Amino acid sequence: MSTPPPLAHPPLTAAGKLLAVLGAFDGAHRRLNLTRLAERAGLALTTTHRIAAELTAWGALERRPDDTYVVGRRLWNLGLLAPVQSELGVVAAPFLHDLHAATKATVHLAVLDGARALYVDRVSGRWSVPIVSDVGSRLPLHTTGVGKVLLAHAPAEVVERCCADLVAPTRWAVTDADVLAGQLARVREQGWALTDQEMTPGAASLAVPVREAAGRVVAALGVVLAPFEVGSPVQQSLLAALRVTAAGIERCLPSQG
Repeated sequence: MSTPPPLAHPPLTAAGKLLAVLGAFDGAHRRLNLTRLAERAGLALTTTHRIAAELTAWGALERRPDDTYVVGRRLWNLGLLAPVQSELGVVAAPFLHDLHAATKATVHLAVLDGARALYVDRVSGRWSVPIVSDVGSRLPLHTTGVGKVLLAHAPAEVVERCCADLVAPTRWAVTDADVLAGQLARVREQGWALTDQEMTPGAASLAVPVREAAGRVVAALGVVLAPFEVGSPVQQSLLAALRVTAAGIERCLPSQG
């Protein structure tokens, strides 16, 4: 019996092509020339050129003097209208600054975005610690404190996707799915996550969940600083500050009812 031919994918609509061009940009690809943009969008060069020109005229993309494209200000302004920015971001901002003032560490607020941690706000610390995240960055869930908090409370399919691609940015990163599963169980039990140089050498992170009124984890709050001893007074002090800050954010979150 012969094997049936694979099903053909339906052709992209005009909207699908436009979204493919916009989707070519991410945290690791912030500036693209036309050829690379077409490759990442999976479209013909002429089609990509036409769509990029239209998006540039509208303000969704910006064409630089070196003929590369970046996300335009108009698209960024639209993104700020999303609830994760307009509600959670506005509510959390003063608490993040208070936490930074108390700890002098870099403070992060992140949400789950597919199988990545999306950083929606950051207050830079004064300590000389290498930081790779920025507002709008998407980093692996298994290598950061905020990511492990989000992954510990994520749906099973998200955990599966993450475990299928356990990249190792540093030699300290966890690449064994069983080891990661044990860590996630402890995160759920103890209410916090700790990473030690798993994303960046010379940087540790400690994070706690932020929950809505019904108890669902909607974000993770974390600090990044130089590595410290587990169970040390430094950890206990940071953890107390994180929990107080998370509780303050939770009290001010709008009702989802």
